[in-house]
Amino acid sequence: MKHALVLSTLYPNPVNPRFGTFVARSLEALAKRGDWRVTVVNPVGLPPLALGRYRALAELAPIAAEGGITVHRPHFTLIPRIGARRNAAAIARAVLPLAQRLHAEAPFDLVDAQFFFPDGPAAAIVARELGLALSIKARGSDITLWGKEGFAAAQMLEAAQAATGLLAVSHDLARHMAAMGMPAERIAVHYTGLDRDRFRPFAHPQLRRQLSDELGFAMPANAPLLACVGALIPRKGQAIAIAALPQLPGARLVLIGKGEDEAGLRAQVQREGLCERVFFAGSVDHDLMPLLLSAADVMVLPTASEGLANAWVEALACGTPVVTCDVGGARELIASDIAGRLVARTADAVAAGVKAILADPPARQEVAALTERFSWDANAAALAAHWQGLVVA
Repeated sequence: MKHALVLSTLYPNPVNPRFGTFVARSLEALAKRGDWRVTVVNPVGLPPLALGRYRALAELAPIAAEGGITVHRPHFTLIPRIGARRNAAAIARAVLPLAQRLHAEAPFDLVDAQFFFPDGPAAAIVARELGLALSIKARGSDITLWGKEGFAAAQMLEAAQAATGLLAVSHDLARHMAAMGMPAERIAVHYTGLDRDRFRPFAHPQLRRQLSDELGFAMPANAPLLACVGALIPRKGQAIAIAALPQLPGARLVLIGKGEDEAGLRAQVQREGLCERVFFAGSVDHDLMPLLLSAADVMVLPTASEGLANAWVEALACGTPVVTCDVGGARELIASDIAGRLVARTADAVAAGVKAILADPPARQEVAALTERFSWDANAAALAAHWQGLVVA
């Protein structure tokens, strides 16, 4: 059995159980295959004084067994908001002694980074010191946002040149990586996975009533219901979705996610007199997510940038068409009116896209059929094959 050391700052933990769940599901599915042993290092950034929200992170167990995988959580010094330039080096300093000890106990065949910045440059240092093959995955904002920062782009390009292989979550993101100067011949597309047992259409006639009772938010059966899934940050565009509501008589909007923009969004809802039509669901359990998506008529995400959003795939798998913007790998999913509409990032365009779907809604089973190629088993098989190709090259 081959052995991979996976470095990922994106990974769920008992304090933030929904953070980077897609990384955990992918690696758990791979570990179950039996051809690769996976050891995860999930570096935890802490400021010099771990107060407030950092206190609970500081108290996380340094090692845990989660989903059949051993997860190590070394600390590195984080300077919030201004320390991004040094994060990769700080992570490498924290991880390398641990990696060297683990490598001596049970040798690794490969080092893998699950996010390009700061994970990729840190993993490049570890792989170089251990003399191992290196794989780095790009997921979206690591390239489209951090790639615009000169220091981050320089660190990522150096890591990409050192990498044995690179992954991108969409063909569009792979093109962005090549345009930055990363070696195109080393980039492969690795689509996200999907829990097919969980994310599927639920057609129970009382679904909205049950959700209304559980959440305390009225979702009438005769009113359009929109769901917006994503962190509450300006890039995701919840403010645009809210601004589109006045053009959609009676429509309700459920915002699923948490983030720094929540106070501003709540103020917008209050200011526009939409309190009875917008519900902040926060982070929801994965068992509740497919029910909300199945109850919705449309999933709306007026995002400014993405790689290939898991929320798009999960909504489609539940039979819910998507209104989103022509960014990232959206065209690789929203390729017909059955899947939804690609619109400009304005309230008018979002409202028009929603109206078009409501006027001629596709059959839910037809929408769900568009995601047949997505599963965590397929994702894991592709990742295992990618890693295997790197260690035998």
